[in-house]
Amino acid sequence: MTSGGGSMANDMSATIDQAIADISQLPIQWARIRNRLQGEVGDLEYRNWLRQMTLAGIDGDEITVLLPTRFLCDWVRSRYGDRLNSLWHGENPAVRRVDIRVGGGVAPMTGLAESLATTVEPPPVVPKLEERMDQRPELTIDPRFTFEAFVVGKPNEFAYACSRRVAEQPSSAGFNPLFLYGGVGLGKTHLMHAIAWELVARGNTGVGRPVSVTYMSAEKFMYRFIAAIRSQSTMQFKEQLRSVDVLMIDDLQFLIGKDNTQEEFFHTFNALVDVGKQIVVSADKSPSDLSGIDDRLRTRLGYGMVADLHATTFELRISILEAKVARAGVAVPAKVLDFLAHKITSNVRELEGALNRLVAHANLFGRPVTLETTQEVLHDILKAHDRRVTIEEIQKRVAEHFSMRLTDMSSARRARAVARPRQVAMYLAKQLTQRSLPEIGRRFGNRDHTTVMHAVSRVGELMSRDAGFAEDVELLRRMLES
Repeated sequence: MTSGGGSMANDMSATIDQAIADISQLPIQWARIRNRLQGEVGDLEYRNWLRQMTLAGIDGDEITVLLPTRFLCDWVRSRYGDRLNSLWHGENPAVRRVDIRVGGGVAPMTGLAESLATTVEPPPVVPKLEERMDQRPELTIDPRFTFEAFVVGKPNEFAYACSRRVAEQPSSAGFNPLFLYGGVGLGKTHLMHAIAWELVARGNTGVGRPVSVTYMSAEKFMYRFIAAIRSQSTMQFKEQLRSVDVLMIDDLQFLIGKDNTQEEFFHTFNALVDVGKQIVVSADKSPSDLSGIDDRLRTRLGYGMVADLHATTFELRISILEAKVARAGVAVPAKVLDFLAHKITSNVRELEGALNRLVAHANLFGRPVTLETTQEVLHDILKAHDRRVTIEEIQKRVAEHFSMRLTDMSSARRARAVARPRQVAMYLAKQLTQRSLPEIGRRFGNRDHTTVMHAVSRVGELMSRDAGFAEDVELLRRMLES
């Protein structure tokens, strides 16, 4: 009996020793997980969202990770929760779940973990980006708009590179001011927010104090200036703005015709640039094209680096949609992305909004995203982008697609290689134009309306039997509508 008791004691001791050994490995495992995450998401995104995580401990098969604010906690849980679970299980198969909570210290632990907690020291608390942002009420920065989330392509690569340079080295020679311009929804505001995030994330000015960044729209600048005049606090307004390290003004075109506000901005601009402070401005046109802006201000705005964001290309729109789909975690067929990129061409904001609506619809109703549901859900957006398609355009595009001569669309030739594409063109003319059957027939070599009816019926029948042919016709339709 004594022998059995000794064996039991030895087993218990071995269990405790093993548990101590397992728990003592947690900080090492946690360090490896953090390094993996940093490598996967990049330095800036890691600093912004993940660096502030602290390991609280383990309770059974559950790891507890703490974050300092509810905002950060929700953000990390929704975007990185599954990945944290996967990484922890890979490091320690006993871990089945990661609990992400709000807290600043070590979370309560129970059972054996509680008795052994003194062997685990949580990682040191690091500076908190979110706290630094909270101390800047003038900064209303969207956390989605980081450099990592910005999709770069030929139309915006120069503006992106200039913005990166300013964020990393404010007041660089030749980059002050930085003037970003382009049409609505092309990414100006995204880059402005990304610059602000990077500046705050990088910390201090090199002289032992946090970098001071003020971002506001030109409209807000005007309202604050007017309010200062009414409250007789213009000197305080001037001192506040002229004491910052970086001043960022979005949508400068709003100041057109506002002479007094322009005058104040001009003097603020000069005061900051003269002492080596950085200015970043955005507008819908280049400085030289901003009619209604004072000549002195226009000249100063064009003195630094002027970078434009062009209208997006099809390839860039596809890249933007693919990046957004990857973050959303919803399966969207390539042909749907192709359709959206062809259809919504002028505004990235509207393009992303259309995809958001599709994803929300799929999540709410549990329906897969298809070309049919896309046209159903986005009917109002797609209708707004409809344009008049001519029969001549249809004939030309179909002839190019099937590598035939355009003149054969109206010729008497009946060879299959000519007749089938001609029927497809007639079918598309019926679908995409308001022309009557007799008028369509006349555009195809004065053919009878019954010939057009037969073509429409025949193509519809072939599409129902041959998926490849149907996809070919649908692709032509989308290209013509875009």
